[in-house]
Amino acid sequence: MAHVVVLGAGLGGIIMAYEVQDHLGPDHQVTAINKGTTYGFVPSNPWLAVGWRERKEVEVDLVTILERRNIRFRPEGAARVHPDENRVELTGGDSVPYDYLIIATGPELAFDEIEGLGPEGHTQSVCMVDHAVQARTAFDKLVANPGPVIIGAVQGASCFGPAYEFNFIVDTALRRAKVRDKVPMTFVTSEPYIGHLGLDGVGDTKGLLESEMREHHIKWITNARVKSVEEGMMHVEEVAEDGSVKASHDLPFAFSMMLPAFRGVEAVRDIEGLTNPRGFVIVDKHQRNPTYPNIFGIGVGVAIPPIGPTPVPVGVPKTGFMIESMVTATAMNIASLVAGKEPHQVATWNAVCLADFGDSGVAFVAQPQIPPRNLNWSSSGKWVHYAKIGYEKYFLRKIRIGKSEPYYERFALKALGLDKLKVTHHD
Repeated sequence: MAHVVVLGAGLGGIIMAYEVQDHLGPDHQVTAINKGTTYGFVPSNPWLAVGWRERKEVEVDLVTILERRNIRFRPEGAARVHPDENRVELTGGDSVPYDYLIIATGPELAFDEIEGLGPEGHTQSVCMVDHAVQARTAFDKLVANPGPVIIGAVQGASCFGPAYEFNFIVDTALRRAKVRDKVPMTFVTSEPYIGHLGLDGVGDTKGLLESEMREHHIKWITNARVKSVEEGMMHVEEVAEDGSVKASHDLPFAFSMMLPAFRGVEAVRDIEGLTNPRGFVIVDKHQRNPTYPNIFGIGVGVAIPPIGPTPVPVGVPKTGFMIESMVTATAMNIASLVAGKEPHQVATWNAVCLADFGDSGVAFVAQPQIPPRNLNWSSSGKWVHYAKIGYEKYFLRKIRIGKSEPYYERFALKALGLDKLKVTHHD
């Protein structure tokens, strides 16, 4: 019997546990390790932060659903992975041995790299449910006492879609509250241009998003490096193409949400051969670590090089469809290894995204994510808003009933008319 351990039970980890169990069958054991007993649907956090969702609507009790699937569950969280000993040390001191380990932890949020950044500083976040709940309190104060708003993503960030989403969701929520006319809004981003998204643009995302910004009276600063944040004031440097400081901005704000840079979690950082200097898991085309071939990595915690040089550091996003392709390839490759065969499934790593703007939205597909592409498409309209709501309901229902399937492939791609786009291919 093979024992497969999935480290992390977020968007990628929970479907990873389901899918690897389905591919291996009942003769093998799957264990999920997570910090806490609750799964939160991260794509819903921008809605939660403006009061369009309640916490109970976007969370799922992991104990119940994993017990139903006969997946062992350790909610203590991991203190350290010991790859030379094939075990995961838990925070309480126990260890969980494994035959195969899948690292699906997601990232650690590097708020500490900028003075005053983050929920413990002076800006809000939508990266976690707890953060979104805190942001809602701050947003309610903004509505009661309107003032300037700054939203965006700092240097080194790799997840830009939620920043754009929250930017326009806040705009919509303020208009509904009849106070938008009292709230100047500025989008501050490390991207070299609006709509870069860490992907050097997809289709006409530059034109689409710039147009949306103008239409909604939102100013922007690109190539932005946030130096520090203090209460009510953000200090930003605008960087020129040669790396010099083009302009300095002292931006007052009554409310700000800035996405941080990511790094690998402490349990895997600084393990030679397993992670890169930033702590992200090194994987080959089969999602397998070259140094420790019984360890796989999926999701946001996987190392992906940037698209190309930019004046301010910009990372590459991992969208839901891309993560699901990693999950499916990994599950099939571990099943091959257990059967005595070599892995041969390769994740497609296509970027597919539905970005909701509150009453409209932008969708894009990059196949593959790194240019030149076979498919380079973007579109906008109210249909994106409704498609994102449908995807949320679909995903959470399937998670709650413990059903394993590629969610983006089944729902979001069908909504885009791209349901023939596959998540894996052979070598």
